[in-house]
Amino acid sequence: MPQFRIAEAARLLGVSDDTVRRWVDAGTLPAEVDASNRKVIDGARLAEFARAQAHAAPDPSPVGRSARNHLVGLVTEIISDRVMSQVELQCGPHRVVSLMSTEAVKELGLQPGSMAVAVIKSTHVVVETPGGAR
Repeated sequence: MPQFRIAEAARLLGVSDDTVRRWVDAGTLPAEVDASNRKVIDGARLAEFARAQAHAAPDPSPVGRSARNHLVGLVTEIISDRVMSQVELQCGPHRVVSLMSTEAVKELGLQPGSMAVAVIKSTHVVVETPGGAR
């Protein structure tokens, strides 16, 4: 069963080490002591905590969708040529990049600072683990 030290958990959650320590001290995030007498957090518990703490911005569009992944964010950069554009959004802690036609960028009125929703529907999702197979 994977375990994470305080600093590793903080990086995964996108917060400071001190924040994780406060959660542990308050009993909000359970931790135990490993064989080296360091505080560690069980990976499954950390995953549950991360899911419970995730608060996505509400999707402002009234459209029903079959896609389950909606990330609301701000357009941070657009790089365009005559035909294609690269649109970058910051959706909470996530950077999402979309390639679309320049015509679509103009029709949607996208510009840096615009609010947009990245709708992700894919039959191919690649999952990798650090350090290769175990």
